[in-house]
Amino acid sequence: MKNAGIKISLFLIYFVFAALLNSVGILIERSIEVYGVSKPDASILEPFKDLSIAIMAFLVGSFLPRLGFKKAMLISLAIVFLACIGMYFGNSFWSVKLLFLATGLSFAVVKVAVFALIGYITDSKKEHSSLMNLIETVFMLGIIFMYVVFPLFFDENNQNAWLRGYLLMAALIAIAFIIILFSKFDIKTEPSKGITHDFREMFSLFKKPLIWIFAAFAFLYVMTEQGIMTWLPTFNKDTLKLDAKLGAQMAVLLMVSIALGRFITGILAKRIKWIYISVGSVILAVILVLMVLPMAANVQSKEINSLADLPVVSYLFPLIGLFLAPLYPLINSTVLSSVDKSLHSPLAGILTFFSAVGGTLGSLLIGNLFDSLGGEKVFYLSLVPFGIMFLLFFVINKFTKETTT
Repeated sequence: MKNAGIKISLFLIYFVFAALLNSVGILIERSIEVYGVSKPDASILEPFKDLSIAIMAFLVGSFLPRLGFKKAMLISLAIVFLACIGMYFGNSFWSVKLLFLATGLSFAVVKVAVFALIGYITDSKKEHSSLMNLIETVFMLGIIFMYVVFPLFFDENNQNAWLRGYLLMAALIAIAFIIILFSKFDIKTEPSKGITHDFREMFSLFKKPLIWIFAAFAFLYVMTEQGIMTWLPTFNKDTLKLDAKLGAQMAVLLMVSIALGRFITGILAKRIKWIYISVGSVILAVILVLMVLPMAANVQSKEINSLADLPVVSYLFPLIGLFLAPLYPLINSTVLSSVDKSLHSPLAGILTFFSAVGGTLGSLLIGNLFDSLGGEKVFYLSLVPFGIMFLLFFVINKFTKETTT
């Protein structure tokens, strides 16, 4: 397989960071339960993660090729390794904040590197889209791993037992570091003309209307996805009356749905144009929200002895992941592959910046409105970004047609 070492490295590092980044939903619940913080205070964890991603992505996007993709990935892994060890021994809400700060800063570098490298190791738009979907699928598998494995460390008789999960994460990070260290990265990039020139070139991208539309999409998509993903364990616990461990485990259905949706998208994208898949997905997502959320208002607390005792909505609402799944990789691939490869790193920086800001707003919005609106109503807010994204798809389609003709 061409560039096999690089591809394996991309899969590994994305898996590890997916698990760390998306433990935020579990850690919000743990912080409320173990450290006694309020829901609005716990929602600050998302900004610690996402704002650090946003700031670093904007800084690093223009000159990452100068630093070297492999070196940047190794430094990022070393930082999060230390953060996981610090989480285990720190055991406080401040330790959680510092963990997500370190993870956010490191992931910004990794995401820009991964998205830029996809452009360098693929030779066509279809190959670019296929690899993008595969990497995003691996990302979801990392999230599934976190939501399935992490709750196994929960122990009612030992409120600190869950911290052992971070020793496991430290071990996985060490393995990823060693594999990437010995992988060959034979990537030829254009020589840098200086940091000032690199920044100027990145900012010049904003002269293109397509980039603003792309940024708006990234912001809206991640705001929607993170708002749902981060607060689903709390929704399961508070609204659907599940216990903390079961609530976290049931939330994994959302990750499974997104992973399955991206795998299917990788197949469909070779036969069906991206805009048809994207438009159809948003319409189905809206229908699901309108059909399923009313069920959450009538859930009664009862003893759970088997899967059959779980509320139907706990199975149905996570299926929204099937319809969220195609949007991010399809739009990212469509826009990235419509510009020159030398611009992939700065464009990935812009994408990562707006994605991070959107993720922060989504989590804060849901966190601050969860109690006032109620869990059964707060996710109706997703209908607004769905409607705007629906319109943006047609604009993106128009601009990318112009750049490829």
